[in-house]
Amino acid sequence: MTKKDVKKILVSGASVAGPTLAYWLHYYGFEVTVVERSAGLRLGGQNVDVKGPALQVIKRMGIEKEVIAANTTEIGLRFVNVKNETIGEFPKESALSMTQELEILRGDLVSILHQHTKDDVQYIFGDYITRLAEDQNAVAVTFASGKQVEFDLVISAEGIGSGTRKLVFAEEAKYKYLGLYTAYLTIQKTGNDSRWARWCNTAGGIVFLLRPDSYGTTRAAITFASAEMGYEKLPVEEQKAVLIQRIKNAGWESERLAGEIKKSEDLYFDRVSQVKMTKWSIGRCCLTGDAAWCVTPIAGKGIDLAMSGAYILAGELSRTENYREAFTNYENRMRNYVEDAQKLPPFVPGIVYPRSKFGVSILNAVVSFFASRPVQSLINLFNTKKKKKVEKHEIELPDYG
Repeated sequence: MTKKDVKKILVSGASVAGPTLAYWLHYYGFEVTVVERSAGLRLGGQNVDVKGPALQVIKRMGIEKEVIAANTTEIGLRFVNVKNETIGEFPKESALSMTQELEILRGDLVSILHQHTKDDVQYIFGDYITRLAEDQNAVAVTFASGKQVEFDLVISAEGIGSGTRKLVFAEEAKYKYLGLYTAYLTIQKTGNDSRWARWCNTAGGIVFLLRPDSYGTTRAAITFASAEMGYEKLPVEEQKAVLIQRIKNAGWESERLAGEIKKSEDLYFDRVSQVKMTKWSIGRCCLTGDAAWCVTPIAGKGIDLAMSGAYILAGELSRTENYREAFTNYENRMRNYVEDAQKLPPFVPGIVYPRSKFGVSILNAVVSFFASRPVQSLINLFNTKKKKKVEKHEIELPDYG
């Protein structure tokens, strides 16, 4: 499909939103380049669930079987105390389980998306945008490598700290810090690890989460309550020291995790913040994914938003020759969905991160109550009707043809 005013599009970011966008833009006939700051695909990360809008997009891309084949094999969530005793068990069929029917490692999803776009889309790794100069006909892009290229449109599908967003919007992005820091890393599997995810609350507002993967290792997440301290800006070795000090003497498997942190090569450590933007485009530049609306893992909608947003943005650009109109239509379709995803219930996330041993014991008692068979049966009974209603009104994914 040839467009009069838009032919060449630059997408910055090769995680989930970027390659999904590139796939659909190529499908509609655009010439697409994807630039990624990292030297290669960033294949680290934790489990992501594929459901709702994301699953619809995956089916339309024809990659559902590959995604299913990469399932992490997780069968449910167990809450344990510091003695590793199970206090509550939620199989993936449970309405209260964090585990979804289809779980895949973020890196595996990134790899699948890359495989289905690399032959049709130009990928540039180890480079990034340093300057944008727009006129009425194009955007002149300067890269860190010194290369200069003109594109009709530039779309940032970067992460929460998007550098391209700052070039376009200056300081317009607002961050809503949720009072938490989180760290992800891959660790060696031990005899305590199984196909069940294990969640453990400890005093000090710390939550440990260990989840199985399909590679014979275990994915660890450590999240703790804290004032905003700027840890995300520290060098990796200093981040490791901060994290180890924070979990020191926390109990459960903290000593094991401290040892794994020291030797980790894929540690990710950042504050948990939402991104709030009043608009997602200026001129020929547009935002999508976390750069536009990071909802944090707490919302459980990151992949849904990344893939549905990319699908809709590409579809709207295919539907009209006026890119400004396409950007407006894209935002109109996505805005309510994003804002609903960013709404958190009262006392969340704070209620899940008690700082005292007494608070942890109260939380564990509540978990045990909800994990009881009578309560589970009652919740699942009512959830069946509610689930159908939510899925029906979640977001419309038009058939753009």
